[in-house]
Amino acid sequence: MASAPAKVILFGEHFVVYGEPAVVIAIDKRAYASAELREDEGIYVNSADLGASGVFTGKRFLVERGGREARAKLEPVKSAVEQVLTLSKERVGVSIEVHSTVPVAVGLGSSAAVATSTVAAVSRLLDLDLSKEQVFRLAYEAERSVHGTPSGIDPTIATYGGTMLFQRGKGFMSLEFEADLPLVVGNTGVERSTGELVASVRRRREQYPSIMGWIIKAGGKTALKAVEALKKGDLSAVGELMNINHALLSAIGVSHESLEKLVHAARDAGAYGAKLTGGGGGGCMIALAHASRLNRVVDAIELAGGSAFVANKTVEGVRIER
Repeated sequence: MASAPAKVILFGEHFVVYGEPAVVIAIDKRAYASAELREDEGIYVNSADLGASGVFTGKRFLVERGGREARAKLEPVKSAVEQVLTLSKERVGVSIEVHSTVPVAVGLGSSAAVATSTVAAVSRLLDLDLSKEQVFRLAYEAERSVHGTPSGIDPTIATYGGTMLFQRGKGFMSLEFEADLPLVVGNTGVERSTGELVASVRRRREQYPSIMGWIIKAGGKTALKAVEALKKGDLSAVGELMNINHALLSAIGVSHESLEKLVHAARDAGAYGAKLTGGGGGGCMIALAHASRLNRVVDAIELAGGSAFVANKTVEGVRIER
């Protein structure tokens, strides 16, 4: 069994698409994958969280549970197993059991955490001694085979943990700071399509290039200012910058009524700052608060119609559990 952490984007979502920096942090919610050898050469995947299970044999899929949607839900896990099997050159079957404490499909990197933990578990099962770089590469390829051209943010943070600054063309840089970062994650429960939101921002940028260009640049500057504040341990300033970042994201059209309710409820409850995280349009928001106010912020978010949990940064990435 192996596990890997979820993530939140602290600053820079959407702006990162246009070359601006983003700050990403691993949180202490993890996805777990356990692997066992099979007597046949099939790949069996069971995910209790997704309510889906079935066996892949070549290009065929025999659904056990989950109906017509089961194959699409389980394909990323199958792809992660195949990446390891291809590297090992072994002709064996594998059964994978997936369990996650990460809410699914809300922008917290659940898919990448599952893929990364699957790669680590299967490689250990087959006695492959992979470096973290190799685990990342295989998890990234699994994500790419299913999702097209991902940025690599999610499998990177799932593999290495910690806090990172990412910028297209410059890659990832680890950020180290001593301050605790007590976050509350609020889930609106509203489904959305990240691809459609990214496309809508692109259309606005084409329609209003000078205005959108300024907002995007401001997003990048906000992220860099936040890095300075994090290193100083100035959580009040980090919160203010989160509020600015959220306003910029609202200006480019990726917020949502459900997000605004939770963001403002968190601020009213005493959070230093609050903003959407991930693609927007629903999904999740995050709030930064003093430890003494975390429960108050959780209660406020839930009273406003969301579900909420406290999350802490974690420096630990993918790991073998047993």
